[in-house]
Amino acid sequence: MTTANTPKTVLITGTSSGIGLAAAVAAAEAGWQVVATMRDTGKADPLRRAAAAAGVADRIQVKRLDVVDHGSVTDCLDEVLGEYGHLDAVVNNAGAGRVGTIEQGSVEDVRATMEVNFFGVVAVTRAAMPHLRASRGRVITVTSVGGVVGQPFNEAYCAAKFAVEGFMESLAPVAATVGVGVTVVEPGAVASEFVASVGVDVPALLAAAGPYAPALQAYIERTMKTFGQAQTPAEAARPIVEALTAEEPAFRVQTSDWARDFVAAKLSDLDGSAVQAVTESWMR
Repeated sequence: MTTANTPKTVLITGTSSGIGLAAAVAAAEAGWQVVATMRDTGKADPLRRAAAAAGVADRIQVKRLDVVDHGSVTDCLDEVLGEYGHLDAVVNNAGAGRVGTIEQGSVEDVRATMEVNFFGVVAVTRAAMPHLRASRGRVITVTSVGGVVGQPFNEAYCAAKFAVEGFMESLAPVAATVGVGVTVVEPGAVASEFVASVGVDVPALLAAAGPYAPALQAYIERTMKTFGQAQTPAEAARPIVEALTAEEPAFRVQTSDWARDFVAAKLSDLDGSAVQAVTESWMR
């Protein structure tokens, strides 16, 4: 049980880089005990350096957690409960991008994207819920504006993020009946290693794109310009920490004015024509 003198404990997935790394440091700076998880703890040095520079290395513990391995999820949560005795929040951040269109990919590719971005979130949330009920804690999930607006050549990724949004929107009122708050955080473009994690060889992708090559090239050029003006991971992480600490956080939070405007356009676009006009322009 958390007492007045005991720091609250938050488990954050996907903390080796980008938003997850920034959120781990920011949460520790806000006074939380952070369990910073990642699939490969050999990639923890950037997080450790950032924590040391911020003076919060003693509040961050690195643990291995692979969101697509249910045994890994269970083992990690068992360790956290054994060491701290409580869990007050989970931040579902781990994810992976995918660029391409279905005709030139496979169903297996889509399943793999869903496994990381959707089923991984489901698995961690399910395992954490009994402990969050006990602490009257919170589930915060990093989705994307791509969980609200479908985007060209991001069919699998947006499908997974749409699924996460539907899952969390449905869970939120149910979780509230047992004292657990649920929030989704929707970043737009973020200047982080997430772009690199998509693993795209642009020349090879374009060479194999066939009839889709002109549209894909236009989309890639537009996207690279967007990421050149993107938020920093620290800026995108700030609303996560605000959702951790706010007395009554909103269900849906965007991380920038651009993200708010983009999501608002979709939510007020009853027939879909306004959003289609925007996303079609990205391929011209």
